[in-house]
Amino acid sequence: MHRWDRIDEKIGRVEQALVTILLTMMILMAFFQIVLRNFFDSGISWGDSLVRYLVVWVGFIGAAIATKEDKHITIDVVSRWLTAPGSNYIHIISHFFSAVICGLLTLAAIKFIRFEAQMGGTAFFNLPVWVPEIIIPVTFGLMTLRFAVRFFNEFARIRRHDFKQEFKEEK
Repeated sequence: MHRWDRIDEKIGRVEQALVTILLTMMILMAFFQIVLRNFFDSGISWGDSLVRYLVVWVGFIGAAIATKEDKHITIDVVSRWLTAPGSNYIHIISHFFSAVICGLLTLAAIKFIRFEAQMGGTAFFNLPVWVPEIIIPVTFGLMTLRFAVRFFNEFARIRRHDFKQEFKEEK
């Protein structure tokens, strides 16, 4: 197992634990808000804001997990009609463009966070609004890294296979 694979496995375990904890918190907070509003005509002032940010965190961490497990939505109409080598090249191209797009989204998210920090708003508990939003560039960066590693691994695998084919043909 390569070093990146070990690191990615550890990150994956943290992601799974975070999603479990955050989803539990989100459900409990939403439940308490409903109970407090319906039976006590009150609520927790920061509860709705917390639930909104928990939804963002769970969604973005879920997207990073989907990238790790190669479970993202894909359009593979073309690869169904291609042979194995052609299909491999389509996957490489797909991983490349996914890495590029996620990289661009990472940069856009960083600019967004900088803008939010300059605006100086607060989310809940007087926490600066950019702090709970930091998950956006972090997960896009992680997805960029995962797509890039997958691209380079697939590219190297195909190059090794093509080299072996050339070597066999020369004999």
